[in-house]
Amino acid sequence: MTLNIQTVNFDADVKLTDHIKRKIAKINTFHDRIIKVDVFLKLDNVVHQIKDKIAEIKVSIPKSELFVKITSKSFEESFDNALDSICNQIKKKKEKAA
Repeated sequence: MTLNIQTVNFDADVKLTDHIKRKIAKINTFHDRIIKVDVFLKLDNVVHQIKDKIAEIKVSIPKSELFVKITSKSFEESFDNALDSICNQIKKKKEKAA
């Protein structure tokens, strides 16, 4: 499994990237054929005032891609909520395939 973390218009600190890597490592327990995980972190700018933090997760598994986008006041909260949502999608996908 390949993990790509991309930040848009800012640099993520080591604490945030470590948090993401630690949580993403557990995603393999839900599906054993995950090819790639892309995490995008963005700032939601409204007239030059930073309002919300956006976390997007795209998971590539054979024959499909799963995607989720969550917005909240912190990157950790956005990422954790997005991860919960993507894990639910992975579980449903695996149940349908079985």
